[in-house]
Parts: sequence; C-alpha cells; structure tokens
Amino acid sequence: MTLLMPPPDQASLDGREALVAALTRLLPAGAVISNRTALGAYECDGLTAYTEKPLAVVLPQTTAEVAAILALCSARGVKVVPRGAGTSLSGGALPLADGIVMAMARFNRILEVDLANRCIVAQPGVTNLALSQAVAADGLFYGPDPSSQIACTIGGNVAENSGGVHCLKYGLTTNNLLGAELVLMDGTVVRLGGKTLDGAGGYDLLGLITGSEGLLGVVTEVTVRVLPKPQAAGALLIGFADIAAAGACVAAVIRAGIVPGGMEMMDRAAIHAAEAYCAPGYPLDVAALLIVVLDGPDSEVPELMAAVSAIARAAGAVSLQETRDDRRRLAFWAGRKAAFSAVGRLSPDYLCMDGTIPRRRLAEILTTISALSATHDLRCVNVFHAGDGNLHPLILYDANVPGELDRAEAFGADILRACVAVGGVLSGEHGIGVEKRDLMDTMFDATDLAIQQRVKCAFDPAGRLNPGKVFPTLHRCAELGRLHVHGGKLRFPDLPRF
Repeated sequence: MTLLMPPPDQASLDGREALVAALTRLLPAGAVISNRTALGAYECDGLTAYTEKPLAVVLPQTTAEVAAILALCSARGVKVVPRGAGTSLSGGALPLADGIVMAMARFNRILEVDLANRCIVAQPGVTNLALSQAVAADGLFYGPDPSSQIACTIGGNVAENSGGVHCLKYGLTTNNLLGAELVLMDGTVVRLGGKTLDGAGGYDLLGLITGSEGLLGVVTEVTVRVLPKPQAAGALLIGFADIAAAGACVAAVIRAGIVPGGMEMMDRAAIHAAEAYCAPGYPLDVAALLIVVLDGPDSEVPELMAAVSAIARAAGAVSLQETRDDRRRLAFWAGRKAAFSAVGRLSPDYLCMDGTIPRRRLAEILTTISALSATHDLRCVNVFHAGDGNLHPLILYDANVPGELDRAEAFGADILRACVAVGGVLSGEHGIGVEKRDLMDTMFDATDLAIQQRVKCAFDPAGRLNPGKVFPTLHRCAELGRLHVHGGKLRFPDLPRF
C-alpha cells in the first residue's frame, strides 16, 4: 500500500522554535521533547515500516495540561497525534512532520477500584494487564487481553477497540468500557458515561469514541467493568491433519451453543515456531492446532470439555490433550501468547495483518492466503482468534531486500480484500490507521465515507487531531457541505467522489 501522508504545513515548520517555546512555558520541566535525536524514540509505533519525526513530543500529566496543549495547538493551527504505549500495529500513532505527538505515558495511575460497582477508574497510560492485577486478590479480572497486554495501555485500547484471546466470551474494549473523560481539540473537557450505563439516554457517544483512533479527542480517564474470575477452567489442545477440519470444528462448537473463554488456532509454521521458542508441549505432526479454554462453574466445565472433545473427534481431530491443571493450561496459552515473538526468529521482518471473516469461511480464506503466498513469493504464518474469525496472518519479509516490503504490503492488501469479499471486515482489533486507510473503499462507498468524516468534523472541525489516518482522502469540513432537512426527509448535498 502506498503511504501518502498530508504534506507538511510550512507555517508550522517555520514556527517550530516558537511552538516549542510556548509548550515549554505551558508545561513543567522535562515535559517537552524537541531534541531531534530524542524524537527518534517516537518516530513510529508497532508498524515499524514507516517512520517520521514530529515537531515535538509533549508529556502531559493532568487533564488541565492536555486541555491547555490542545487549545494552544488549535489556536496555532498545529496538528496533534495522540499516543499511548506505541504498540499499535496499523500506524495509528505515526507522527506527522508538521505536528506534535501527545504521549500519555505519565497518565499512569489507577484512580479508584470500586468493588461494589465492579469497576476501575484509571488514567489512560495504565497498562491493560495492570487492571487485572489491581483486582486479582478480590477474585476479579478485566476481560479484553491483547497479546501486548503487558505493555499496551487502556487509552490505546479504547482508541483501537482492542480485543484479545478472551474476547469471544468477554467482549472487546467497547463491551467493557463504562465511562470516559475526553478532551476535544479546542480544549473542551467532556465526560461520557460513568460507573453504570443504566438509564443512559441520547446518542451513544461512548461507543462512538471507542475505536475512533484518536481522531475525535484525547482520552484522559476511563472507567472499565471488571468481572468475577470463573470458578473453574479447563483447556483442550486439539490437533488436525488439515486446516479445513480445524475450521469445521470451530464452527461446530459455536453451532452447538458453546461459547469458550478462548478459542485460538495456529498453523504448522506457527506451532513449530512457538514450540522452539518456549516449549509449551505442542504436537509437531499436525497441520493446525486449536487451543480451547472452557470456563464457568465447577459443575459445568467437565461437561463442556466432554462436549467439545466429542465435537473435535467427529471433526477429525488426530490428537487431543485435556487439562484442568492451571499450570498446564497456562502453558498451552504461553505458546499462543508468545507466537508473535516466536515468529520473529523466522525472518528479519514481518507484517502482522488483521482482518475478520465469518467463521464458516475460515478454511476458504486460509486456502486463499496459501495461494497468495505463492503469488507474492513470500511466506506467511497464521495465528488467529478462531472463535470470532479474527485473522492475524504474519507476512515474512526482509526490509533489506529491495522490493520485499512492497510485495509484503501488496500481499497484505490482497488478504484484506479477500476478507471483505467473503463478508468480513478490514479489522478486528488493530484499527485502520495508515496501514489499511487506502482499502477503506473496499468496504464503504463515497457516501459512507463522507458521513463518517462528518462525524470527525463535528468533533474536530479543523481536522487537527491525528489527520491522515483512517480516511483514504482528506477533505476540509467545508467541502463536505452541511446536512439539510427538507419536508421531514434527511438529504445530503452532492458528495465528493473518492
């Protein structure tokens, strides 16, 4: 995919020193980074194929500081890219040469643990894993658990609507977010939701900002739901001689009305890489491996495990391990959680893709990916959330070989087009960012995209927050026209074609 970022605003570039001076006056000592060497630490996020140094990086610590920074940048016409831990894999936090990066790492405190309401109030720089750790002694946990949970922050999770291996049963970020504090580009502070959503009226603005990728505002506080830990849990490690049989098993489990706590699949290359990396005890003579976790009441788990075992055998499983031992179950997951790191040993570089398809099309899409691998002459390792059809193909390449990055991107774009063609979507949890921006028209027509951009205009009329992300073509809000109501019917003016 060709990356076309907005051209630098020369006025902003010429005024860099004045901007840095103004920001330095506004913030405490050490909260503004402007040294060109030091800015290198912020020049990319997890999509390391693209880099850009910003004008400066600011490290606010209070909502008032965030509001002041945004108001200053709004008045000066300076663009702002919000950043969490930088683990985004779609380029969502890629800086702009004529903008600043607002890094939220200093917003790192849990403000309240409310056991009565089973929720946590936290700043956006708190890591995902820290939320569960904060309530572990009370028998609770936070549901969404991305593979990067040890590093990724809850603010970034809100921006990307992150999921994880347990999202099939416990939901994505949007299903576990109760409230948020948001600062708009002009410095206005807004509160949405709270400790309970019961009786909430009006538009679901909390749902709107979840997954908005930093285009609408900067989150400065979140309230998330925490859940009771299941009374019991068991795990199955199921091997299949071919991918199609594994896909059929996934569909059969869900069709039977069983909702596992997690249901992951790995192909042969991923299995071997994980076993070599951390020795979780995976069988090496299978083409596909399902990891299924079943949790719930003590009386229910054995029955569920027996039901899934029967379904797996009927689907053609060639190996099956069952355990209710916590250490062994965690070992099963250790290989899956380490899969991305393990695959890093196979190639100097890889692209981690993210698309979602209907479960029943798993075998078809994996066959397509295999064919595309041959077409683009690049290897691909498949690790994915099988239960909800969220694929994570890892395309192996070497950035030092001329043309390989271009081929890897073309391969990835073809995978995503194939996902959409079978009724899927461009992202399950990584977001659009810059990686998939130019593919948005495979899912949405010009009217759809223009209406989405109107929402952006309502929050950020000048388009200063994280511009160049998500939408394939940039438009000034004035170009999109106004909404008109005639005779009680909602009509739109002529919209630009993309």
